[in-house]
Amino acid sequence: MLAYLAYGLAIALNLMILFIGARFLLAPQPSAAGYGVPAKADGDRAYLTIKGVRDGTYGLLGLALLAFVGPTAEAWFMLVVALVPLGDTLIVLRNGGTRAVAFGIHFATAVVVLINAALLFAL
Repeated sequence: MLAYLAYGLAIALNLMILFIGARFLLAPQPSAAGYGVPAKADGDRAYLTIKGVRDGTYGLLGLALLAFVGPTAEAWFMLVVALVPLGDTLIVLRNGGTRAVAFGIHFATAVVVLINAALLFAL
């Protein structure tokens, strides 16, 4: 049962970050608003594209690790990649975003990623 939970959560998290990356590439302005710091209409497109590529790459890498290397490699990946939503929390707070978005989305995501890392290490 633990294996199903650990693998299922890892797959879901990786697919979600892959979706977020694709959304930043296809609809950057609404994605930035959902992130918690709306983008300037006249000049942030390159940074939004960078975020889309970064997130998409993390999602694909996580899926590849899980499929081809195994749960321990995925656990280490999740442990390290939890730094991203923790950093996103600070970015939102430092740039005028709301505490609700910073903690309710980004910090909560970091917690779930860390829980998933613990579950994967337990396998």
